[in-house]
This record gives sequence, structure tokens and C-alpha cells, in this order.
Amino acid sequence: MKSAWIAKYEETEIKITNNRFSGEKFYVNNELQDEQLSFITPSNMNGNLINKVGEKLNIKTNISGFFFVS
Repeated sequence: MKSAWIAKYEETEIKITNNRFSGEKFYVNNELQDEQLSFITPSNMNGNLINKVGEKLNIKTNISGFFFVS
């Protein structure tokens, strides 16, 4: 089962996917930023985006849990 969470920041799309076989993946504008393949520890992933004024911003995610929700 695959889950996806999508958020928008200014004109940027931030997406996190979770699949029990391929782990968690973190995308910014469909560009892979980070991935986590371990299911034992909470998933902490990092990435970057460029805001409207051209500044590079660091962003972080944290996913944890053993249950899937549909």
C-alpha cells in the first residue's frame, strides 16, 4: 500500500510518499531530496527549496508509526 502527502509552499510542491516495500521518499517539485529505507527507526528526511526571493531554505520531515491509513 502506498500513501502520499502533498503540500504547497509558495509555488513549490512538497511531497512525501510511503510504501511498505520501497520506504519513504521526500520530493520537492518532483525532484527526490531524500529517502529512508529502514522501517525500524522514525524517518527523518531533509531537503531544500528556493523561495520567491531566491533564498535557499532547508526543510525537514519526520514520519513515524507502524500503521497504514487509507
